[in-house]
Amino acid sequence: MAVADRPGHFHGGLTLPAHKRQSTGSPLRTAAIPEVLIHPLSQHVGAPAEAIVEPGEKVLRGQPVARATGYVGSPVHAGSSGTVVEIAPRPVPHPSGLSADCVVIRTDGEDRPFEGYDPLTNYRTLNAPALRARVRECGIVGLGGAAFPTSVKLNVGVGLKSLILNAAECEPFISCDDTLLRYRSEEVVLGAQVMLHALEIRHCLIGIEDDKPEAREALTAAVARIGDDRIEVLTVPAHYPSGGERQLIQLLTGHEVPAQGIPADIGYLCHNVGTAAAVARAVLRGEPLISRIVTVTGSGVSSPTNLEVRLGTPMANLIDECGGYTANARYLIMGGAMMGFPLERDDLPVIKATNCLLAASEEDIRPREETLACIRCGDCASVCPANLLPQQLQWYTRANDFEQVEALNLYDCIECGCCDLVCPSHIPLTQYFRYAKTEIWSRKREREQSDHARERFEARKSRLEEQARARQRRLAAKTRALGKAGKDEAARKAMIDEVMQRVRAKKKTDEDQDKGE
Repeated sequence: MAVADRPGHFHGGLTLPAHKRQSTGSPLRTAAIPEVLIHPLSQHVGAPAEAIVEPGEKVLRGQPVARATGYVGSPVHAGSSGTVVEIAPRPVPHPSGLSADCVVIRTDGEDRPFEGYDPLTNYRTLNAPALRARVRECGIVGLGGAAFPTSVKLNVGVGLKSLILNAAECEPFISCDDTLLRYRSEEVVLGAQVMLHALEIRHCLIGIEDDKPEAREALTAAVARIGDDRIEVLTVPAHYPSGGERQLIQLLTGHEVPAQGIPADIGYLCHNVGTAAAVARAVLRGEPLISRIVTVTGSGVSSPTNLEVRLGTPMANLIDECGGYTANARYLIMGGAMMGFPLERDDLPVIKATNCLLAASEEDIRPREETLACIRCGDCASVCPANLLPQQLQWYTRANDFEQVEALNLYDCIECGCCDLVCPSHIPLTQYFRYAKTEIWSRKREREQSDHARERFEARKSRLEEQARARQRRLAAKTRALGKAGKDEAARKAMIDEVMQRVRAKKKTDEDQDKGE
């Protein structure tokens, strides 16, 4: 199948330097298995997993070490064979910089496999729930960065028109998806086929930016080899953030996801190409998610490249694999230059959401300058891909008027950072929006807790009142019963008195007769 060009458009966005050739200039390599693997129990959207192993226990590569605890959840698997040395809080990669419970495994160098998942090569004979169960038990989550459990996202119900696989990868510096398509495009196509079967639909669009010719050619060749006319490859402009879910859907279909809606509302479901490849491995090979491709790049690392990395590997090991830091290294960022977040240390583990490690210099990242007053230039609104009004959102956020913030569709903000980049006053707008979302969520939770407490109080009050009424009913019934019994006793006594009177009267009559005789 030939690649089709479908020029689309979404509001705003920016054309940014890609900085991808730094890491795509060398072939994909496999990182060495470290001596210690650190597996956080929470590396996905939803409830943290629950450890099912104990310190001292031997584990195998791919063996479950933690189970999912809720519907929106995902299990965790051992990245290699070895011994569990502890289950304890460890620092994890997160914007908060906090620690979380982790299963720590000392590897044994043997990398012996766990054989608990049989390949489902006959997946076309299975129903959708069975496929979703395999995807869930293998711990597959969205590998584009969101880490939402894939089994949940595949359970969208009826009304779906098309599956969309996101290969746009618009964020500067990141090239893990580009590399995946160059070297393993067939896995992506096979994963698309599995997903189409699980979703019970017959159309898939794969959107790729026009600045990735090698990946596009490899993907097109894979589709042609497999020969599935349900899968269509489309190119989109390399215009940030074309890889945003809503923006990509608009580019590929011309349809716009409604405000505060989701793609399924208009018949589309979007997954990352890395997720599709992981689904293929889970279903067709019985391989759980224990590794992923990570881009290691930036002017702060000696030899930028893409590495196939076991989850749980300390990030410092990846820097060493790429020749170590250069003298220019100033920042270490997980993710890209626009939407990534800084890390304070490099001994943190690679998790399912780690798509890129950016060792950045001052030239790679625009340094934060002094914030000035807003001059109402409107540049932020002109580049916002969600067609929002960042200036007003920031104004109402500063005033803590979160009702107005919500009314201005804050939740449509994808935190792409375009408004930050163009603001002449250097206002950290995205930080304001993240703060506003956190505050709104927090206040909603407080309201829910308050409502729950009130409902519990009212339920208890109603229960006590009903118990009091029940007691009163029982007391009244008892009183009535006693009253009835009292009346019955009085009647009995009256009857006895009447009988006794008759007996006495008859006796007197008999005595009088005896005297007369």
